[in-house]
Amino acid sequence: MRLPFLIVFTLALPVQAQVNPSIDMPGYLEVSREAAKHRATRRVSEAEFIRMSREPGTIVLDARSKARFDELHVKGAVHLSFQDIAVESLKRTIPDKGTRILIYCNNNFLGDLAPLPSKLLSASLNLSTYIALYNYGFREVYELAPLIDVKASALELVSSR
Repeated sequence: MRLPFLIVFTLALPVQAQVNPSIDMPGYLEVSREAAKHRATRRVSEAEFIRMSREPGTIVLDARSKARFDELHVKGAVHLSFQDIAVESLKRTIPDKGTRILIYCNNNFLGDLAPLPSKLLSASLNLSTYIALYNYGFREVYELAPLIDVKASALELVSSR
């Protein structure tokens, strides 16, 4: 069976020439640079993270998988998997873009816990989550900065199981 000329031609194009209007790498890189500048002043200590988490109008967001969240998470955290961050899920979870959001990820903890496996430094979920939230218009985002031994942490970690 012969494929129509247009399909053959499209498949033969180099990858760079195949344009998908739903994907914008230059835009993503630009937003990432802006978010990186913004993030530089939004990284907080464990004590500050705990203090801020107790204030009204603040949510702690856990963007790890549901399975990892259920195994162990910061007490009081709201779950929204990174892969599910989208316009509608953000409207449901965090309807006010002025909400203070505190984020953390596996790379904030050490102690060999299975629910908190380390990622490559450049693949840390904090980075992806921060950039995504910034891209969706959230500017009151703060990130837990230090690497914390779970056995010495003042953060209360709980299981949903």
